[in-house]
Amino acid sequence: MDARTSTVLEPLPGSPGSGVVRQYVWELPVRLTHWVVVLAILVLAATGLYMHNPFIFVRGQTAYLMATVRFVHVLAGFVLTSAFLVRVYWFFVGNRCARWSGFLPIRKRQWREIGGMVRYYTFMRWRPVHKVGHNALAMLAYSFIFLLLLVSILTGFVLFSWTAETSTLKALFGWVARWAGIQHIRLVHYCLMFIFLAFMIHHVYSAVLVSIEERNGLLESIVTGYKFIPEWELGESECQPRPGEK
Repeated sequence: MDARTSTVLEPLPGSPGSGVVRQYVWELPVRLTHWVVVLAILVLAATGLYMHNPFIFVRGQTAYLMATVRFVHVLAGFVLTSAFLVRVYWFFVGNRCARWSGFLPIRKRQWREIGGMVRYYTFMRWRPVHKVGHNALAMLAYSFIFLLLLVSILTGFVLFSWTAETSTLKALFGWVARWAGIQHIRLVHYCLMFIFLAFMIHHVYSAVLVSIEERNGLLESIVTGYKFIPEWELGESECQPRPGEK
C-alpha cells in the first residue's frame, strides 16, 4: 500500500475488523477538468440561449451587448476545448480509474456491473454496485457524453469559422458547413445543449443517491480526490497505481 495514496482508518461502527481506507482516486487533472467543463457548459448554455433568443435589451447598446455575449460564448468554447483535450490526454497517462480502458465495457465483469446498476435503478436491487471508481454503467454514460462533447466542440468550430474571417478555420471546418448546411449544424449544436443540461441534472441526482447509499465520500471526492473504501476491497481497486507508477 502506498502511504501517499492510502490511509487506513478505524473500523466502522458495527463492522468489527473491517477497517476503512482513505484511498486517493481522482487525480488533480481529473478534478480540475471536471469543474472546468461544468462551468464552461453553464456559461455556454446561458450565452447560447441569449444568442438564440435575446432576452435582455439595453437601450442604445443592444448590438454591443450581443457582441459581448458572443465573445464570452466563444471564449468559454475555447476553455471547454482545452479542458476536453487535457482530459483526453489523461485517458492515457492517468491512474487506472482515469484511463480510457475503464470507460468501454470490454470485460464480462463490466457488463455484469451494468446489469447490476440497471437493476438498481429499476428498483430490482437494494444496493448499487460498489466500486472504488465509477461503476461500468456510469463509465458507459460518460463515454457517450464525451462523444457528444466532441460533436459539440466540432460544430462550435464550424459555426465560428462561418463568422470569423480566418483562412485557417475556414480551411479546417468550412467544408463541413458546405456539406451539411449551416442551419443543420446550428440545430445540432443547439440541441446538444439541452442534452448536457439534462445529463447534469441526472448526474447530480445519481451522485447524491450513490453517495448516500455507499457512504464513501463520493460527493466530496470530486473536490478532495479521496474516497473511503473497505480495507478488504483495496486489493481490487482499479485506481491503485501500477508498480512503478505514482
